[in-house]
Amino acid sequence: RQITYLTPETIIDYLVIAGGGGGYAYGGGGGAGGLLSSTGLTITGSVTLTILVGAGGAPDTNGANSSISGSGISTITAIGGGGGRVNTNSGSGGSGGGASNAMFGSTGNKGLGTAGPPRQGYDGGDGGYYYGGGGGGAGAAGSSSGTGGIGANSSITGSSVTYAGGGGGGAQSRYGGSGSSSGGLGGGGNGGFY
Repeated sequence: RQITYLTPETIIDYLVIAGGGGGYAYGGGGGAGGLLSSTGLTITGSVTLTILVGAGGAPDTNGANSSISGSGISTITAIGGGGGRVNTNSGSGGSGGGASNAMFGSTGNKGLGTAGPPRQGYDGGDGGYYYGGGGGGAGAAGSSSGTGGIGANSSITGSSVTYAGGGGGGAQSRYGGSGSSSGGLGGGGNGGFY
């Protein structure tokens, strides 16, 4: 999508959220897409802004970046969320994916969020034997019990809304696990139950 500003000077607010990472089976939850927001960005002269909306990741895959670019401004890029995986390192991104599950005797590392500044999202949670770790959210890390990290609030629409919650980790019951994991507040999907 493209937007053209023709006025001598325009002040805009922006909220950019990347695509969230995909979770996987009873592995880690997908991390939320990175979140960037600001008020009072000044655009001078005739400028065409290009807005790219990143898609969510397929299972086990990072989400795609989202961005705003144009002449006269520095490109604003939100990093795609990390994908949750099983028995291998989870993807890192705007918000890290959850850790892999130890079902087969080995556990990969959790995905990492961005360091910033500004920080776009937090790490995924460490996984356990029955649960993959929760995906990191824009406001908090994912949990080792599978719960996704909460998102962050923005009032850009005129009221406070929570965005970019991390996905819940997958769970399995074959050897005694129970229940499924909740996604983080702000749009994180619940984990599946195997």
